[in-house]
Amino acid sequence: MQSDISLHHITPMAAISILLSVAVAFLLHWLAYWAAIRIARRMRVEPVILPALYQPTRWIIVLMTLAAGIQPLTFAPNVEAIWSIGSKMLFILLNGWLIFAAMRAGRVLLERRSDITVEDNLKARRQHTRIRILYRVAQCIIGFLILSLMLMMIPGVRTVGVTLMASAGLAGLAVGAAAQPALKNLIAGIQMAFSEPVRLDDVVVIEGEWGRIEDIKLTYVVVRIWDDRRLIVPVSTFLEKPFQNWTTRTSDLLGTVFLYVDPATEIEPIRAKFIETVKSNSRWDGRVAILQVTDHRADALELRGLLSARNAGIAFDLRCEVREAMLDYLRTHMPQALVRSRHLVEMEEGPTRPSVVAG
Repeated sequence: MQSDISLHHITPMAAISILLSVAVAFLLHWLAYWAAIRIARRMRVEPVILPALYQPTRWIIVLMTLAAGIQPLTFAPNVEAIWSIGSKMLFILLNGWLIFAAMRAGRVLLERRSDITVEDNLKARRQHTRIRILYRVAQCIIGFLILSLMLMMIPGVRTVGVTLMASAGLAGLAVGAAAQPALKNLIAGIQMAFSEPVRLDDVVVIEGEWGRIEDIKLTYVVVRIWDDRRLIVPVSTFLEKPFQNWTTRTSDLLGTVFLYVDPATEIEPIRAKFIETVKSNSRWDGRVAILQVTDHRADALELRGLLSARNAGIAFDLRCEVREAMLDYLRTHMPQALVRSRHLVEMEEGPTRPSVVAG
């Protein structure tokens, strides 16, 4: 004969049934996981998905086996009500955990197929950026659905929900007005996944700072600045304000070296030395090495040297090394080319007088 079981009185038979159900669940899960591991090894599947699903699947099996084990038992009405609502909410929560774990494992697999460490990693960075943004959008949507389903299991919440339906319009307007900045950045994040103004590891100049895109969240972007500071920028900024993206098409980059010399300086020796210096540097990628006069002022000529490198970091180092080598060359071999004040030169050497040619 079945007897009512309350929270304060559980018969030995009921306790044994519950413990036996839990033990059977652990055993079934261990056997299923062992078989799945062997199949995955034979199929040479990457060991990412199964470890991620281990914990959520175990507790789902425990819950289902426990529900089957205690089904023949009759509990007190208050225990029945708590178990009915709690088990449904717990089942939804565990399935949400399972979905999140599967999504996380899938993201890892997709990112591993796109190597972002290679020199020309434009395609890989594009895929990583879309994966991360869409992954976080899916997290928000699924999390909201899981929370909604859990709340719907509570009868009181469903009743309150029906009562509040009449004022849903005003509540929606209030919430929308309060959350306008967050919603703006959320929509901008989804737009960024497809318009791609920036991608992971892009080199950008924003707010006067030079850095790389380290991470793209759902509503903000983390820019790692050259001195290891982090600049947190709202996603909408990259869609509404101008900024520099040095790697939007390819990782290859042109760098500049500016030199200022006396207007009377002969340019050709400096040009030859610049090209020789660039070509002898191992950081140069073999594409561009030229020197041109780009400006003429009363006190100096502006020489702009263009050089190329495989990425922004290498280009920066190449520019510094070439600039240093060119300044050493000018000081050593062409000191007259260095810009000096005309007044100081006349005080040191005396004013020069133009020669008169007899006609």
